[in-house]
Amino acid sequence: MKKNTHIANNLQKSLYIGLTFCCLLFLMNSCDIFGGGQKFDKTLLTGTWAAGTLHEHYNEVGTGYTWDTADDVTEEEAQPFTWTLEGSTLTQIHKMEMGGNVPKTYTVTKLNATTLSYHDDFGKYYTFTKQ
Repeated sequence: MKKNTHIANNLQKSLYIGLTFCCLLFLMNSCDIFGGGQKFDKTLLTGTWAAGTLHEHYNEVGTGYTWDTADDVTEEEAQPFTWTLEGSTLTQIHKMEMGGNVPKTYTVTKLNATTLSYHDDFGKYYTFTKQ
């Protein structure tokens, strides 16, 4: 009986150590301590991108505008925004007509000369093609 208790205690300690180690690895990875976050070249972002009826235009000075032809909005009526790209985090701050700003944050997964892909934290994915 004593031998079984000793084995159970050792197994329990090993389990706690293993779980602690896994939690530490998970936390360090989510903080990007290992440098695993992708870095994208923000100069590739400039220009006009389209995903179906949704269009986004990025200027090199950190400004841009967006419009959706499905909403019967033309480029001349586009909503302005400012943008930053740091690592893989794309932040757009949309300027509302009646005042106020609406920040939107996305995680870029692909950016090259022809394709821009990003997603938000709510599961909405976008893939744009450069025009």
